[in-house]
Amino acid sequence: MIYVNENFAKLKAGYLFPEIGRRVAAFAQDNPDAPIIKLGIGDVTEPLAPAVVEAMHKAVDEMATHEGLHGYGPEQGYAFLREAIVANDYAARGMDIAADEIFVSDGAKCDTGNMQEIFGIDNVVAVTDPVYPVYVDTNVMAGRTGEGDDSGRYGKIVYMPCTAENNFVPELPTEPVDMIYLCYPNNPTGTVATKEQLKKWVDYAIENKAIILFDAAYEAFICDDSLPHSIFEIEGAKKVAIEFRSFSKTAGFTGVRCGFTVVPKEVVAYTKAGEAVALNPIWNRRHCTKFNGVSYITQKGAEAVYSDEGKQQIQQTIGLYQSNSDMMRQALTEQGYTVYGGEHAPYVWLHTPKGVDSWAFFDLLLNRANVVGTPGAGFGAAGEGYFRLSAFNNPENVKEAMDRIAKL
Repeated sequence: MIYVNENFAKLKAGYLFPEIGRRVAAFAQDNPDAPIIKLGIGDVTEPLAPAVVEAMHKAVDEMATHEGLHGYGPEQGYAFLREAIVANDYAARGMDIAADEIFVSDGAKCDTGNMQEIFGIDNVVAVTDPVYPVYVDTNVMAGRTGEGDDSGRYGKIVYMPCTAENNFVPELPTEPVDMIYLCYPNNPTGTVATKEQLKKWVDYAIENKAIILFDAAYEAFICDDSLPHSIFEIEGAKKVAIEFRSFSKTAGFTGVRCGFTVVPKEVVAYTKAGEAVALNPIWNRRHCTKFNGVSYITQKGAEAVYSDEGKQQIQQTIGLYQSNSDMMRQALTEQGYTVYGGEHAPYVWLHTPKGVDSWAFFDLLLNRANVVGTPGAGFGAAGEGYFRLSAFNNPENVKEAMDRIAKL
């Protein structure tokens, strides 16, 4: 008899973003002429940078010749991309990260979900609440949690509420935890963390022999140079942190698929006997066993992100999205909404009107304004009463959406 993984039955409802897609599709079918503006899923709308496109075209031409054909590449990523990442993302900001600590993948979502596989099933997971659903759901699937309650919280997970009352900065856990998921700039709240705040987490992890799983997918949107772009800007972090990065939001690669994970050679976990085990070779083993590497064409496009032309072109696109965030913050504030985030991130986080829960506000915007956002409750119990709007769209659509919301 074949047995199913019963942990999947613990998952509460559908994954957030497909559920949004289902509701929007049903509305569109019933209202085929409705001019829907999507500010929900954080998918990019601007074309790839010309430098990236040119590099990918050249790579395709190479692949059309015997001399330039690339078959299976190194699972960890080609040296030309790993070295460009080290030089531009880390050495340029004073961090000592080596190329063999970089693992190129098809995106940060996959890596943040897969990383839990190398850790013991008995580890206690801590997440901010609200939180990007992948962190929680993949640990549920693995069997690391208990059952979920009506609010969507699971037993054996330590939830650290991030609300307006604590300025969206979680307190250190009061109970022992082993795997700590942090995301800054934060998805969904759009808030950022200072070096001082991250130092507290690094010190906690060192003291408690815990691991920080740090999602920095939105670091390119940080405008204040005093704010850290990487957990490794914090002293001691290489001992206790793994970092995830993405080209999706930085360079519009949502449809191209490329990201990378940094696993320092210093970072360790422990056997039940107390023996320290380096995680870099373990992740390398897992990565090479289950992944055949990102395509050569994609990696050449990613390398072009770091060219002088690529940097300039990509910054222009990021500036467009940031101006959308500014537009939304200003418009919604003038309309009387309480608004957070959006200054160093492409997401605006707002209070729903009094007495209107987040899914009801989703339906209100969809039905009466034909605008799609993301209900805060989909990110966790502490997200109830909040709503996320994405800056990923063209400015004309964003302005139109704000005008429609003003008429509600």
